[in-house]
Order: sequence, then C-alpha cells, then structure tokens
Amino acid sequence: MRRLDEVTAGEDLPEVRRLVTKEDIAAYAEASGDRNPLHLDDAFARSVGFPGVIAHGMFTMGHMSAAVVEWAGDPASVVEISAQFRAPVLPGDTITAGGRIRSVDSATRVAVVDTWVVIDGRDEWPVRKGSARVRLG
Repeated sequence: MRRLDEVTAGEDLPEVRRLVTKEDIAAYAEASGDRNPLHLDDAFARSVGFPGVIAHGMFTMGHMSAAVVEWAGDPASVVEISAQFRAPVLPGDTITAGGRIRSVDSATRVAVVDTWVVIDGRDEWPVRKGSARVRLG
C-alpha cells in the first residue's frame, strides 16, 4: 500500500499500455456476462455506426483501474473509481491509462487521482475525466 509520505499532489501515475484484441473483448464478454452483439458481432456493430465490434466501456475502465492499482500497490486501497466514456475502443487499438494526483488529504489519508485513457496514435480519449480515491497507509 502506498504511504501518505510517498504521495504529492501533482505527481503523475506511471502509464500502463495494452493492445486490445478481439479475443480480449470476447473474453471480457464471457467473464462479465455482457454478450451485447455490439461487442461480439462485426455486422451488428457496423449496422449501428461502428467500424466493427468495440470493447466494453467497463473493459476500458478496468484497464484504467489497473493503472491506479499498480500505483497504489494494493487493490483494497482503491475505495472509489469512476469514469465518463467518450470514445469507443476497437480491436487493434493500443490504449494507455494514467493519471495525476489532484489532492492528498492527510487527515483522512486519501489521495484523489484524476485518471484517463487515451488511444495511442489517434488522440482519442475513451476516458478523459476519470477519478479515483485511494486510501494511503
């Protein structure tokens, strides 16, 4: 668990990258039980305006959460996480998640982290304004 004396407002989290594949999306659909054809059927996804299947928003948020957990050092220390989804993630996209410490409250021992996910090479932001609250040791 990250300690209070190790955290400073304005500090950047290490970035975490991931190449998204159709297999990842299908595995997430199976694990989550969300088998919406938007995520599994290219023809259906095209019929509603996408170039093919897209990743689940929660898949993208999970990647963002992984960046926060990696920085925090303990999954149990992440007490809240949220995201606003802004752009679809496609198979073949490499997504990068990161964040910056907005504030640290020494009384409650909680850091507030502004988080994001960007699609490399397209300058599109599936999550532009995410947030996490992390309990510090």
